[in-house]
Amino acid sequence: MVFGGALPYVPQYQDIQRSGHSDGFSTRVCLVLLVANILRILFWIGKQFELTLLLQSVVMIITMFAILHLCCEVQNSNRVSTRQHRLSDLDPRYFWKWSAFEDYLLFCFGFTVLCAVTTLLLLDSPVFVETLGSVAVTCEAMLGLPQLLHNIRNRSTKGMSVKMVLLWTAGDVFKTSYFVMKESPSQFRVCGSVQIIIDVAILLQVLLYGRDTRVKLG
Repeated sequence: MVFGGALPYVPQYQDIQRSGHSDGFSTRVCLVLLVANILRILFWIGKQFELTLLLQSVVMIITMFAILHLCCEVQNSNRVSTRQHRLSDLDPRYFWKWSAFEDYLLFCFGFTVLCAVTTLLLLDSPVFVETLGSVAVTCEAMLGLPQLLHNIRNRSTKGMSVKMVLLWTAGDVFKTSYFVMKESPSQFRVCGSVQIIIDVAILLQVLLYGRDTRVKLG
């Protein structure tokens, strides 16, 4: 269970490494999961849940940074222009499209500190703690949404690991069943159900855009 959430990203990591391109993968998936898991860890401070889920968040954060590091390396090696986009530019057009891995680390560090201070100040408020948990799982439930929109925009799933999405689906079904059996907070159960719906939508995109590609080639 601790490593189960990170396993789907192994095929995607290998695909990017092998192809030398990351165009088919939306790095905003990493943004969603980093925000969700940072908030989930802070939620644990206010309302303790299974230690397994807490450790899962730590593993997921490390995994997302590993993928971002690889994407930065690949994109920089393929970059024709010498123009660099940095966090310090404060250009909203290039938010989460920075050239340096260090900028992603810096953003996440600042976000974590800001949220941690707010959490500590409002830790005695049950409403805040429950809201924090709801925001965390809502973000996690949306993890597949950036990839779904990325595929719609490109009208293609090329470069996206289908194995990753299949593992997402299997993992989310297992995870949601686990939440139900363990009677985890309701936020977790809702999160899992929404994730399954998005996973299925992405798998349908694979069939749809794959068929469109075959028609064009034919």
